[in-house]
Amino acid sequence: MTSECISIVGTGYVGLVTAVGFASRGYKVITSTHDSEKVALINKGVAPFFEAGLEELLRKVVREGYLKCVLDCGEAVLDTDITFIAVGTPSQQDGSIDLQYIRRSAREIGEALRRKEGYHLVVVKSTVVPGTTVNMVRPIIEEYSGKRCGVDFGLCMSPEFLREGSALFDTLHPDRIIIGEWDKKSGDVFESLCVGFYREDLPPVIRTNPSTAEVVKYANNAFLATKISFINTIANICERIPGVDVTTVAKGIGLDQRINSRFLRAGLGYGGSCFPKDVKALIAFSKVLGYDSVLLNAVEDVNNVQPYRAVELLRELVCSLEGKQIAILGLAFKPGTDDMREAVSIKVVNKLLKEGARVIVYDPFSMEKAREIFGDRVTYASTATECLTDAEGCIVVTEWDEFRSLSVEDFVKYMKEPNVVDGRRIYDPRRFGEGVRFRAVGLGV
Repeated sequence: MTSECISIVGTGYVGLVTAVGFASRGYKVITSTHDSEKVALINKGVAPFFEAGLEELLRKVVREGYLKCVLDCGEAVLDTDITFIAVGTPSQQDGSIDLQYIRRSAREIGEALRRKEGYHLVVVKSTVVPGTTVNMVRPIIEEYSGKRCGVDFGLCMSPEFLREGSALFDTLHPDRIIIGEWDKKSGDVFESLCVGFYREDLPPVIRTNPSTAEVVKYANNAFLATKISFINTIANICERIPGVDVTTVAKGIGLDQRINSRFLRAGLGYGGSCFPKDVKALIAFSKVLGYDSVLLNAVEDVNNVQPYRAVELLRELVCSLEGKQIAILGLAFKPGTDDMREAVSIKVVNKLLKEGARVIVYDPFSMEKAREIFGDRVTYASTATECLTDAEGCIVVTEWDEFRSLSVEDFVKYMKEPNVVDGRRIYDPRRFGEGVRFRAVGLGV
């Protein structure tokens, strides 16, 4: 057990996973949220969302007394030495981010610091546009605390790079730590925390100013989104060349050490709570700076239409979709999570419904969220094979391992007409003979 006590404002993916990570290594952690239902769940050891391995570890650290959740942010701040801000920054209509939760958190932290003696470090982990930490968070905390940044309290910006589905692993084993420090003392205190947390596994640490740290996060996600849109563009070209498979093309270019193979998997585009929001925000922020980001606009344009490619491929197999029963395997934006925010499945399902198809869906973890989104417009299956039963077409939308294990015989046995579109390239096309009519993103026929 360590002597440092940590508070985390926000109990979403970043906040709760970070809290559980610290608690699992002996830190006393207090999380805070204005959602009383979340407080009750977390204090029972129940995660309010699905993330692989999270609930088991949450249950353990709550039971052992290392983590608790409260409604009062001030209480959390007063009883701890370091506070992380990990609240949401959702997209607005124009693509810019909504900073209301950042402002509220800064105000509540400032009010608490007014009543607290001694030095306290505040670390922004939320994804915020450059200048937010210095020009918004700092002055708000100073105003409401009556204290000076760099003297009475410290301030850092340290972006997170968590991947949903492997967020716990990423928390415990990051590639690097970015410390955007207001002053040297702030950076020293935060780096000391990191050294104690990671010990011999400490990754490379980059110390810089807060605005640079903020840009690093946006540049990181924008680059990964660019790789995805790039390989999907190549996939769309490959489909028009008989005998060419984008998976082989991706392997060929991925072995170039200047490129590497990560994020070169063709599919139906990116989704989730980060890439779409962050690309939009960077485009919007660029406009504020007087710069038109042609590249990022193209990345977004490619991604916006890529999900519909699955429907086009299916239409090539069945001609008209009117009245056809179509099975959708996978709804979450990626495997390992139940998150359907900006999931490509939403576009695919809505397009099928618009064309008159009868849609049946299945996902091992996202069915509850799917019901909130689709209501009674679709049918819900309880297993993959139930989803396939009597279907005249199938689109694989999320690459869950459960779907990888489906055999050619399963498609033939359960489907009325075995027309299959592999939207995530999880199947070897050579497995499918005359029994199944098969198409895949990036596969030239």
